[in-house]
Amino acid sequence: MHRVTPARRFPLHTIEASRRLERTAAAALPSHTLMQCAGLAVARLALALAPHARTIWIACGPGNNGGDGLEAAAHLQRWGQHPVVTWLGDEASVPEDARASLARARSAGVTFSATPPAGLGPDDLCIDALLGLGAARAPQGRMADWLRTMRASPAPVLAVDLPSGLNAETGNFAPDSIAGDDHTTPGSWQIQAQNTLSLLSCKPGLFTAHGRDAAGTVWFDDLGVDGSAEPACAWTNSIPPRIHRAHATHKGSHGDVAVIGGEGLNRRGLGMTGAALLAASAALHGGAGRVLVSLFDDGAMTLDPALPELMFRRFEALDLRQLTVVCGCGGGDAVRPVLPQVLSQSPRLVLDADALNAIAADTSLRSLVQARARRGLATVLTPHPLEAGRLLGSGSPAVQSDRLAAVRRLADDLACTVVLKGSGTLIATPGEAPALNLTGNARLGTAGTGDVLAGLIGARLAAGAAPFQAACAAVYQHGEIADAWPPDEALTAGAMARRLRD
Repeated sequence: MHRVTPARRFPLHTIEASRRLERTAAAALPSHTLMQCAGLAVARLALALAPHARTIWIACGPGNNGGDGLEAAAHLQRWGQHPVVTWLGDEASVPEDARASLARARSAGVTFSATPPAGLGPDDLCIDALLGLGAARAPQGRMADWLRTMRASPAPVLAVDLPSGLNAETGNFAPDSIAGDDHTTPGSWQIQAQNTLSLLSCKPGLFTAHGRDAAGTVWFDDLGVDGSAEPACAWTNSIPPRIHRAHATHKGSHGDVAVIGGEGLNRRGLGMTGAALLAASAALHGGAGRVLVSLFDDGAMTLDPALPELMFRRFEALDLRQLTVVCGCGGGDAVRPVLPQVLSQSPRLVLDADALNAIAADTSLRSLVQARARRGLATVLTPHPLEAGRLLGSGSPAVQSDRLAAVRRLADDLACTVVLKGSGTLIATPGEAPALNLTGNARLGTAGTGDVLAGLIGARLAAGAAPFQAACAAVYQHGEIADAWPPDEALTAGAMARRLRD
């Protein structure tokens, strides 16, 4: 059993791939062995998480997920614990393996109850074994009532395989006819587990969209089954390689980054030069040898007193063919006229914010993006869900309903590397399984952190990394800084950029 952390790379599998793994493994083992292994893994983790529990409540559903819970109850009872099982199954229709586990739980002397145990405390434990893979609709009736009871209980929750109702691929809960089906309004039954034990395969939905909040700390047990026969639909993003700098180098050895953006206040009364300066600061602190800044501002700056290392240039003075370009941060409407030249000439390019909005609205610009791959030019796009929705001609809700599918489609359609920001940021490039990032937290939800990420990707590209590797490394580092941020200190984009290390 492993705790899933960013320190190790884990393969992620779809629902169908997980089911194929289960069928293949079950066929190669004596009857009922796989469920026994799963129940044993649940029981071991439960005991480790709540060694002093007076009561362990195991809520078991009518299928095989409930069977795993029944098997865990049998083990815990034999080990001298006090599990109480509430079970929603019907012996006449329960799957064969779950029926065998039901018999084993009864034989072990497990206590069965029609209602959840009363008086659970913070040292006790609730185990959610109600629904597993492929939940298509929201829990109702007693199942929903039990989930509400768990959610309100002071006892922590351990979810078996998945928090009940969470889609294993999208990280969204099953649509709730009461709360709405927009995937944003939580239903009162939606569980927030402190721990989740993913069995046999790791599921991407545990780490993106609502998955991070719902699943808590994720543990993985492959139950002794080799899952390499099934190709991964994605991989967790892991610690990037450290950049080695030879002693005999100079500023020109580490790449030149040009940041183009920052619409001035005089144009429309909307000053956004700070976005470009944040990206430039990130590129500088992220290791770029030189950073040039070209602002869309009639009263353009010639010096940033806080960062005198930045070199300001008019756009027409930039030799785009020699530069790694970060374009769009705070660009407003002013970015549109320069995009044809940027897209045609920049050998390495990061497109963010208003550059993405301009491309979404102009098919000729979109064609220039697609043509870059045919010319062997490196391109990274960094949309948030709303920008991604515009690029796909849909909207943010459609993107959030299946983030993995959205980032794949964007990467394939535009023939470039795409970073879909959000909870569980995804990085995709044509021909490779996407990476799902595990670093980062809600403190990144503040203005300017996306500009910092764009600048950091630019620094990695300038240092010679391939687009996908540059994006994966920068996203990991970006989130890692937020995770290590002092809890009593406000996280601002400017401070974050200054803490970057190459």
